[in-house]
Amino acid sequence: MERKTTSSNYLNQSFLEEKCVLNELINLLSKRWMTEVIFGIEEGHNRFSSLKEELESISDHILADRLRLLEANHFITKQVFNDTPMRVEYTLTDQGRKLSSLLGGLCDFAEIITLAKEE
Repeated sequence: MERKTTSSNYLNQSFLEEKCVLNELINLLSKRWMTEVIFGIEEGHNRFSSLKEELESISDHILADRLRLLEANHFITKQVFNDTPMRVEYTLTDQGRKLSSLLGGLCDFAEIITLAKEE
């Protein structure tokens, strides 16, 4: 489905992404399950079925979409093995590992903020 390019939502998002590339990255990472897929691959769940098992509530459609987006943005690579049956494995790129490290730091920061709110 084509996105309506004249909507105020689309125009605002485009403006913010042009203003600072961080907004584009935050928009990508804010998609449901995105960070969990990154962390899952980093933890060694490098096949679709393994990720699906690790993230038990994620749908096949969403998992496939998140993997496609991560690959398109060069955070992961996909390697196809011509075994019988065919096997596909995902790995983080250098850029993906850097992102995962930054996200880990943000998780640590979020925990500190949460603890401070509870005091």
